[in-house]
Amino acid sequence: MVSYSSIASNLVRTIKQVKPSVVGVGTYNPLGSPRSNLQGTGFIIGDGTLVATNFHVVEKELDIQQNENRVVFIGQGSDPKLIQAEVIASDPAHDVAILKIKGSGPALTLASDNYIDDGTEVAFTGFPIGAILGLYPATHKGLIAALTPVVIPSRNAGQLSIEMMKRLREPYFIYQMDATAYPGNSGSPVYDIDSGKVVAIINKVFVQRTKEAAITDPSGISYSIPVKYIRALAKSISVDI
Repeated sequence: MVSYSSIASNLVRTIKQVKPSVVGVGTYNPLGSPRSNLQGTGFIIGDGTLVATNFHVVEKELDIQQNENRVVFIGQGSDPKLIQAEVIASDPAHDVAILKIKGSGPALTLASDNYIDDGTEVAFTGFPIGAILGLYPATHKGLIAALTPVVIPSRNAGQLSIEMMKRLREPYFIYQMDATAYPGNSGSPVYDIDSGKVVAIINKVFVQRTKEAAITDPSGISYSIPVKYIRALAKSISVDI
């Protein structure tokens, strides 16, 4: 029988292994105030020059007139290193994107494309409320509660959008997690506690009432996209990860 202390010890070791590969994703505007804008989390993959994140973290167009650049934030604290980045592949349907950075770092290993079982304990590391709290990576632990269609049922037909209707006809499955993620965690790697292999990427949080409630009264239900969609996106640009 595996003891709790053994699991905790494994997680401590794995977090130390994972943290150097977790980066902030955002923009830098030399004319802005503030100049740096942290928009989410990402993690280094492949040959060390690629970063995986959510599409919704990078979907906003840059303000070219203001010389705004896409960047990743490496390190932690109030003075991280900023490295220029470019979106080289995106999959809006599955909310994943891959960035190329002008630099390199330690890459995380992706798990296989097989779905993991309900009840599996996992952890994720990212920057919850990072735009306010700063670049201090935080880790949360939880478990896979269910494999569920990506569309969350609406209370009435009037709340169903065209996009949601399409997904109802052709749903794909994501992980529902018994774990609390916050704004800023988007793009965080979800990984196996023992090996550190990435099994999914944080996608969204179930919000009970308002966006503010996600901070003050979190539901404790989060969702993540299985890692196979990151691998498929990489293969679409002839990159093996």
